[in-house]
Amino acid sequence: MTVYEPDGSGRNAGPVIALVPAAGRGERLGADAPKAFVPVGGIPMLGLAVGGLMAAGVVDEIIIMVPAQLVEATAALLPPAAPARIVAGGAERTDSVRAGLAYAGAAAHVLVHDAARALTPPDLIARVVAELRAGRPAVVPVLPVVDTVKSVDPAGIVTGTPDRSALRAVQTPQGFAADVLRRAYEHPESATDDAGLVERLGVDVHTIPGDPLAFKITTPLDLRLAEAVLDGKQVAGR
Repeated sequence: MTVYEPDGSGRNAGPVIALVPAAGRGERLGADAPKAFVPVGGIPMLGLAVGGLMAAGVVDEIIIMVPAQLVEATAALLPPAAPARIVAGGAERTDSVRAGLAYAGAAAHVLVHDAARALTPPDLIARVVAELRAGRPAVVPVLPVVDTVKSVDPAGIVTGTPDRSALRAVQTPQGFAADVLRRAYEHPESATDDAGLVERLGVDVHTIPGDPLAFKITTPLDLRLAEAVLDGKQVAGR
C-alpha cells in the first residue's frame, strides 16, 4: 500500500466539505418517496443527517445530491441556516458523488455521508475529520462483525467461512483528502463505497471505531428502530 505524505501545501487546514448522496430510491424500505425524504420522528432522514453534520462543528459546507426534480423542494427539509448547496444527483450513487465533487472545488477534505445514516452521532463525524486533519488520506468508521459470515456460490452453496475477527462493517461518513477522492473518481469503475475506489489507487484507508447509532436505515425494521431511538432521546431530554 502507498503511504500518503502531505505535500506541505497546508491542505490539512483547509475547508471540509460534506457530500450527501440523497437520490436513492429506497426500494427495500417500501417508501413512495426517495429514501432520504422518508421521515423519522417527523423529520426527513436528510434533515436529520444534515443536522448531525452541522452539530459536529467541523464541516464548512454541505453539498446534497438529490433527484433533479426535487432540487427546489429539498431546501424546505433542511435545518434553518444549513450551510448547504443542493444539486442534481445521478442514477447511481457513484454518479451522485461525482456530481457533488464538481461543486467541491474549495475542499481540502471531503466527507461522503449517507443520508440514510440519519442518527450518526456528531462526535463520530468530528473524529473522522480529526484523523484527516492529522494527515490521514482516507478514514472510515467501522464496527466488528458479530455474525458468522458465509461466502456462497451462485447456486447458494456455501464455499467458505471467513474469519470474522478480520472483518469490519463500514459506516459513514467516510473521509478523504480531496485530491485522493478526485483521483479515485477519475476512473469509471464502480464500488459499493467510496473507500473501495480509493483502495484501488493503493492508498491506505485508515479505520476508526464506529458507532451503533450510525446504522443505515434500509428496511422497515430499521425505520422502526430509528423511530424508537429518537423517541428514547426525546423522553430522556424532557
